[in-house]
Amino acid sequence: MGILLTDAQAGAGVGVVGILYIVVIVGFLYLFMIRPQKKEQKKINAMLSALEIGDCVLTSSGFYGIIIDITDDTVIVEFGNNKNCRIPMKKSAIQQVEKAEA
Repeated sequence: MGILLTDAQAGAGVGVVGILYIVVIVGFLYLFMIRPQKKEQKKINAMLSALEIGDCVLTSSGFYGIIIDITDDTVIVEFGNNKNCRIPMKKSAIQQVEKAEA
């Protein structure tokens, strides 16, 4: 009569399978959601820390401009040929950087 399981044996099997499912789901979330997000954030932080005066940038609003001043968390960007169009903005508003070539 080894075919029939007692209630204690059946409950232990379900608990192990439940824990295994939770571990698999957490592993899936880490590999496909959390890890790529952290990798992308490191890439963005490296780009923003390498900003220099004279770099051409694309802002999150879609404007291209030239960096003319940099502080801790803000930059002043000059747009177009008009020297009076200088706008201070956060570094996080910069989406893409094109280095100035000497």
